[in-house]
Amino acid sequence: MNESTERNDLAKYACTSVASRGRKHREEHRDNRPAFERDRDRIIHCAAFRRLEYKTQVFVNHEGDYYRTRLTHSLEVAQIGRAIARKLHLNEELTEALALSHDLGHTPFGHTGEEVLNRLMQGFGGFEHNMQSFRVVDELEERYPGFNGLNLTWEVREGIIKHSTPYDAASEVMSEFLPGTVPSIEGQIINYADEIAYNNHDIDDGLKSGYITLDMLEEVDLWHEVCAAVRQRYPAIDNKRLVYQTISALIGLLISDVCTTTSANLDKLGISSLHDLRRVNRVVVHFNEELTARNLDLKRFLFQNLYRHHKVDKMRVKAEIFITRLFETYLRYPNLLPPKYQSRLERFGLQRVVCDYIAGMTDRFALDEYKRLFEPYERV
Repeated sequence: MNESTERNDLAKYACTSVASRGRKHREEHRDNRPAFERDRDRIIHCAAFRRLEYKTQVFVNHEGDYYRTRLTHSLEVAQIGRAIARKLHLNEELTEALALSHDLGHTPFGHTGEEVLNRLMQGFGGFEHNMQSFRVVDELEERYPGFNGLNLTWEVREGIIKHSTPYDAASEVMSEFLPGTVPSIEGQIINYADEIAYNNHDIDDGLKSGYITLDMLEEVDLWHEVCAAVRQRYPAIDNKRLVYQTISALIGLLISDVCTTTSANLDKLGISSLHDLRRVNRVVVHFNEELTARNLDLKRFLFQNLYRHHKVDKMRVKAEIFITRLFETYLRYPNLLPPKYQSRLERFGLQRVVCDYIAGMTDRFALDEYKRLFEPYERV
């Protein structure tokens, strides 16, 4: 497949491989895959992507093998993102590449790890997982001769750095990516695909854990309405299948709404090309106002009843201790870092190298490293 045979039904405001702004480093490729398809494949085969299997969302890895990890979450985001892109005639391969890369920079122990590293890195540039994802694909992966990183296209790199926070990246990094302007529509899709995925899979994981119940969820208007429709269609359905069918229907509802609302926004703003999008400079991917409010109620419910459940908080406290002690120990004894990381000290500075090392750890590796360093009878 060559770039000229990329899907011929793409909308004029879609990104295309043939119109890509290209890569930082010139390469001779072995085949003629479209650029965004190549980027997707590079992301799937990189080391940081494989480590997502043992980086968790809400429940830490040892709590059970049913719960979502960053890897399964990324796959769900990719599936939802592609469904939206297909309906809007956008570039599915670009959308998928962005979905699969959006969590590459996440720390062990979910958002707790990110918060702790950001606190520890104050005065040294802080820490933010989107910026770390960009750092992973632009610098930290070591796979190709002649350059570090994955040498992804400008469009994928822009989408990564503008995920959720299009204006907050460091100015010296953002200067390459049309600072102050919204990302492509494919890039905007990822914010909503991400939210649809984690809200719904956290319901599933929360129910499985017993931290939330179906009776509790009945208090959430959006869940109650969709669940009632499923019960009406399948009166004899058991609770296990009811949960799966309600989550499926809820995902379908949210995808349908974001497509309808986005199409209406494009028409209203007169956007018929990628140039128009940059000129208008408005985020066009949204839920409608009513669904935005109802979805916010669902997010509040999950925050209060799942993310702040006392058992989740106990693990959060443990994770803070693990990461803080590891960070402080590597700062004091940098010779404990692997040789690859020690070789980067002069270029990036001790704090940033330690941060990179810890951010790249899986939950399991961080726990094992903690044991190796601080439990006297644990083998090193």
